[in-house]
This record gives sequence, C-alpha cells and structure tokens, in this order.
Amino acid sequence: MSIDKNTKKRIEESAIKEFMEKGFAKASLRQIVKNAGLTTGAFYKYYPTKDALFASLVEPYANKLYSIYDVTIEDFQSLPASQQQKNMIEASSGGITEMLEYIYEHYDNFKLLLCKADGTPFTSFIHNLVEREVKSTVKFIDDMRASGVEIPEIDVEFVHMITSGMFLSVFEIVAHDMQKDIAIKRVQKIKEFYTGGWERMLGFSF
Repeated sequence: MSIDKNTKKRIEESAIKEFMEKGFAKASLRQIVKNAGLTTGAFYKYYPTKDALFASLVEPYANKLYSIYDVTIEDFQSLPASQQQKNMIEASSGGITEMLEYIYEHYDNFKLLLCKADGTPFTSFIHNLVEREVKSTVKFIDDMRASGVEIPEIDVEFVHMITSGMFLSVFEIVAHDMQKDIAIKRVQKIKEFYTGGWERMLGFSF
C-alpha cells in the first residue's frame, strides 16, 4: 500500500485538533476525516480505527518516556550500594531533566496522553510510571539494608501513595499548560520537597 506522507500529516493534524477539543471518547472520526479533506475509504488506508489513530499519536512518546526512565534507573542500579546514596540526587535530576525536555519537544502528544485519553488504555500511563518507581524504590531500600544501613520499616503501599503524589504533581505542568521555564523551576521544587521527605523517613541524607 502506498502511503502519502502529506496525507498522513493532514490526518494527524486534524486528529490532534479534534482530540484536543473533545477528548478521545467524544472525538468524531467522521469530523477528523472531513477536516483532513479525505473520504472515509481513503482514511482507512492509513488507520484501521480511531483507536489506532490515537495510539499512533501517543504510544511512541509514552514508550520513549518509559525508556528514559528505565535507562536512568538501570544506570543508577548498576552502581555499588555505597555509591547509590551519594548519586541519588544527580541521577534523579538527570532523568527528570531529560524527561522534561522530551515532553516539551512533543507537547501536543503529551497533552493528548495525559489529558485527553479517557476511553483508551493510555490512561494507565502515570500508573505505569508509578509502578516502575515503586519497584526501584523498594530495591534501593533493600540494597541499602543489605549494605548495612539501618532503615525503618516502610510498607510498599505507603511508597505507592507517595510516588503517585509525586508523579501527579509533576504532570500538572501539562494539565495546566505551564511554560517550560516555569515548569522546570516548579518540578525542581517538587523534587526538593520529596527528597527532604524521603531523607527524613529513611534516616539519612542523599
């Protein structure tokens, strides 16, 4: 099948406009096709469903953000336990900075992902990040204990609650359309806030 890049671009631009205005669930495929200047038959040469069209606009970007996070964690966990404590702030700052840069490079796609995805599987995006963070936090605590550091008992559900609050706070930058420079400053404050809380609960400084 021959794919015309200009036609595909018109479809995507029309879809972004419609999804932004109405969200996925209420968006009209017929309107998307009409605004793109196509017939329904021509549209189906590019995407089989409205779901597939929406996925094409958000899934690659969600996966890239997962990848940025995963690589950051893998690099951090490759350090000896004695170095993890010292490198926690540097590692988390680097990962957050890279994630923010990527979000603002593809802002419309993340606006769709975070604010317009009701009715799609992508509503689990933040939850998936939270699960990754909970898993890495528990491993960090276990590694510290194994290296001889005394850490008070912290249950996993509590870690999940804290982590959910952190990610929901961070992604407010998209929900409220914050300018990039303001978002960077506010996310830095969020990081400092949670770092202080973790230091108090764990009983040591990063």
